Amino acid sequence: MARMHTRRRGSSGSDKPAADEPPEWSDVDPADVEERVVELADQGHDPSQIGIKLRDEGVTGTPVPDVKLVTGKKITEILEENDAKADVPADLRNLMERAVRLREHVQANPQDYQNKRSLQNTESKVRRLVDYYRGNELEPDFTYSYEVAVDLLEEH
Repeated sequence: MARMHTRRRGSSGSDKPAADEPPEWSDVDPADVEERVVELADQGHDPSQIGIKLRDEGVTGTPVPDVKLVTGKKITEILEENDAKADVPADLRNLMERAVRLREHVQANPQDYQNKRSLQNTESKVRRLVDYYRGNELEPDFTYSYEVAVDLLEEH
């Protein structure tokens, strides 16, 4: 698939190995995994960070290679069930953080044309994601602006 703001194609990534059940060496109780997921979310970690922590640290010393194989649910589904879901989806939040940083940089350095272009591209991606999430994850009348992004990011 082509990149959004360039004429180049992206490099392909690796696929996860196909598996229907967790490996034998990872015999973790699904309830313990769900507890740990909620605990890590309460500490302020995003779903992607939670997956990495479970892979590296595990639950009671046993690594969890794939939460979905162990519990039958995705990390975001576990968070929704336990009311630990974030107000703003992680991908949108990360793009908003980048846009706010770039806006502050461009205001301090008005001659930095390369980052002006990067800010335009990032804000375009944010608006696209807002359109995607509007109504389900976000309010129906939500619109992106720099001030709204700053307010959302200061809440957390």
